[in-house]
Amino acid sequence: MAHSRWVRICHWIAAASFLALALSGFFILMVHPRLYLGHVGNDLTPALLTLPISNNYRPDELQNRMVFTEVPGAPVTAERNFHIFNQNGWARSLHFLAAWILVGAGAIYFLLGVFSGHLKRNLLPRGRELAPRSLVQDLRNHFPPRVGPAAVGPPYGLLQKLTYTIVMFVVLPLMVATGLTMSPAVTAAYPILLDVFGGYQTARTIHFFAFAFLVLFLIVHLAMVIATGFYRQLRAMTWGSK
Repeated sequence: MAHSRWVRICHWIAAASFLALALSGFFILMVHPRLYLGHVGNDLTPALLTLPISNNYRPDELQNRMVFTEVPGAPVTAERNFHIFNQNGWARSLHFLAAWILVGAGAIYFLLGVFSGHLKRNLLPRGRELAPRSLVQDLRNHFPPRVGPAAVGPPYGLLQKLTYTIVMFVVLPLMVATGLTMSPAVTAAYPILLDVFGGYQTARTIHFFAFAFLVLFLIVHLAMVIATGFYRQLRAMTWGSK
């Protein structure tokens, strides 16, 4: 079964938006590549995870430390080593814009998928498919992976359905919710978001791990496309022809 035109359009809008989000998000993270839990996180607090993606992951080596007062244990500040510190306004603007484009494309995909029956017919696993025997059999069919031509478009296997369902109904909504939680303007109007996610820093950490899951999904997705006939799969997702 070939992909519908609206599926192809939403797919490529979402793909372009995700690439813009990945690029801009990486530059935003480079400014402070440390992840925390709770409401507060800075150079003076222990990090849950430190990412060595820029010089700013080494707060102990920052230069030009300056004590605010002469009181022992007084707070200090320091100049960042990374040269684009506080110069990533373009990345934040692009991130915000691409996020809403992705939300719009996702909303259109969801509504058309519901009214056309695409979600129920092709993506949502049926009750009988979730039986342990069916899951084990589908796992056996994928490992070791079989390289060669495969069907274009639906029907999808159980693992594909489960993966798409998790991405669409769990990971992407979680990224949107945590992204909104990181916005001071949004949390000023809806402070309950900070309670739901346990603080700004926890929301930021969840946002990062959800993004990492999507990157892993993208890598596996592209690997499967290449293994099953890249040009044929690409042609089907662009022009709709097999």
